Amino acid sequence: MTADLLTGVRSVLFAHAHPDDETLASGGLIAELVARGIHVTLLTASRGERGEVVAGPLSHLAGTEALSIERERELAGALDVLGITEHYWLGTPPARAAGQPERHYRDSGMVWVREGVAGPADDAATDALARAELADVTADVAALLRTTQPDLVISYDDHGGYGHPDHVRIREAAVRASAQTGIPFAELLDEPAPDARWFELEHRRTTMTDALRWHASQLTVFGDEVVHSGGQREAIRPSVGLRIVEAATISSVTDEHELVTER
Repeated sequence: MTADLLTGVRSVLFAHAHPDDETLASGGLIAELVARGIHVTLLTASRGERGEVVAGPLSHLAGTEALSIERERELAGALDVLGITEHYWLGTPPARAAGQPERHYRDSGMVWVREGVAGPADDAATDALARAELADVTADVAALLRTTQPDLVISYDDHGGYGHPDHVRIREAAVRASAQTGIPFAELLDEPAPDARWFELEHRRTTMTDALRWHASQLTVFGDEVVHSGGQREAIRPSVGLRIVEAATISSVTDEHELVTER
């Protein structure tokens, strides 16, 4: 199954939480798929309003609505480099359930639980993504899937990559929307796994790095690394894994969540 993961795939939808996540987590893979002639659509859940800002000429944007505008601009530049021509914001039609007014999902913020692992912030706004009803978020993602009809949906693993509550929420919604619409779902992996397809993508490093440079409010590129606004250093890793999450597994997780919610 893993070897044939992309057989017959003509279009893919990536579901990410904030601007820059699409490049950090999957920039190499996006560039590879585009080069193969596969149509790539991106869904971004929030504008990353609560992201820390790199010290320098953009520092004054921290905590202001202007940061949202800047992050939208940065994302547009990165997507141009990666070759993505179709992008949607969660809560804005067609990524909004039919009959519902447009909704702006805000960045939920996060706190560091320990090195490399994030958790929910106590002061997330009432309209933050992580505080939204999972059923509502799922309905919005499903609406977009029914419109765009991708052959495959890709998002984070069940930990959201590193635990950010917005990553976890959009992953939860994406797997449930995939199950509802009958579209296969695959999760991104940082390391090879026996049940996953690993993509060696060093030949996409330049493209990924050029796209990362657009996200200057959030990170700075230094050689083969990025330094985040908080000072954390991270290697630029074009190569990624993809693991199909079987529909039966998605259904059982969905059922379990609904039982817990009912209790």
